[in-house]
Amino acid sequence: MKSLFTPLKEEGFTTLKIRHNFKDGSFKLFVAKEWDDGFDFSRYNKDFYLDGIFTEDAVYLNTKQVRVLYRKYELEEYLDEILDLIRQGKHFGIDAYYHAKYDIRFMMHEHSRRRGVLNKSHSIMAGGIRRHFPEEEEKEVIIDGLNLGRGMSFKNIAGNLPFGGCKATVQMDELDITNLEIMGFLAYALDTTRDMTGPDMNFPTEMSDVMIREGFSMQYTGGPSAKTGETGKPTAYGVYLSMKQAVKFQEGTESLDGKSVALMGLGAVGWYMGENLLQEDVKLYIADIQPARAKEFVEKHPNRGVEIVSVDDVLYMDVDIVCPCAIGGILYDENIPRLRCKYIWGSANNQLRASSQEEEYRLAKLVAERGILFQSEWWHNTAGVICGAEEYLYDGDEESLRKKVEDILPVNTWKNLHRAKELGVTPTEACYSLCENLLYGE
Repeated sequence: MKSLFTPLKEEGFTTLKIRHNFKDGSFKLFVAKEWDDGFDFSRYNKDFYLDGIFTEDAVYLNTKQVRVLYRKYELEEYLDEILDLIRQGKHFGIDAYYHAKYDIRFMMHEHSRRRGVLNKSHSIMAGGIRRHFPEEEEKEVIIDGLNLGRGMSFKNIAGNLPFGGCKATVQMDELDITNLEIMGFLAYALDTTRDMTGPDMNFPTEMSDVMIREGFSMQYTGGPSAKTGETGKPTAYGVYLSMKQAVKFQEGTESLDGKSVALMGLGAVGWYMGENLLQEDVKLYIADIQPARAKEFVEKHPNRGVEIVSVDDVLYMDVDIVCPCAIGGILYDENIPRLRCKYIWGSANNQLRASSQEEEYRLAKLVAERGILFQSEWWHNTAGVICGAEEYLYDGDEESLRKKVEDILPVNTWKNLHRAKELGVTPTEACYSLCENLLYGE
């Protein structure tokens, strides 16, 4: 399996940094040995701190030397493939840290720092941290991280937040939150990249509470002990409010009464999304890869006529609204002609299977040509990062968070849909155009 970490592992290095200047297309590379084997990260912020020097045998390689290193392992072509992905998305770069003892491969996919510069906080970026399995193909993990990091740049603008966008991916075995060596390493890696995060796919939300309780990092948010609560609930609420605005835009009323909705996924967001929808007189169809989860939802909401459907069929049902709240990459050339709904409106990240903004525009037009109202989800699923910021910046609570979600997200969607109509473009293109100068302008 091709991996950026192979030369690090074989040569005893710990760190790889890739930096990209999207204005002139240039790259600078950096590889280093910054700590010794067996370095005890459980002592982070106790015996040593972020900017310390952790080895007497530090080694640093420049751009030319890094290329020689990857050429030695017949990985220079693979490295260039990754650089091309970074170039396509106008990304700032990638920071990678390797923990040899536990074979942990941490990558921070940094799209933009611009919006977070001089924000008076340690963290100048915001984006979640997710775990991938060690055996997953690394390039697919990187594509996922880069796409999500790019989405976070725009999502943070949509949430009126003073942060750039990024996403952390970690290829490792299941996290043991009692292993303070691992927890300390993940805290150090995140703090070094200056991200404010919340646990995402395959990481337990409890990890944030441990990070704070053990004094490892204040940059982890969204734990069960947070006054704002976990992020799934406000995310679902924000999507629900914006969905009502989409219906109002098309039909003149924001009521969902009488609508049929196919809900994909009953995870941290999808479960609450279902409960929000059941506040109105809707016919709700649900699907989840864990049948027991769907059955549990039906049992906890008796006499509501909730119907369980197959995960293979839910996207293509003849319903008013399809609400994706699980995996991304679900809309692409081959399956868009099979869609039969009037709205696609959910929380799942990267619903369009695209690795560039231009490709998103093209796919969004195909969806629109089917008569379906859709806008890029980052414009309306941003309540999760608003939740993290409310905890991190303002020490807020559920009430203050709810007010911000209600003040920001419905208005954003209403304005964007009208702007798209006025410009004669898809809502996806309209919301991107609002943000581009903030990220890429002079």
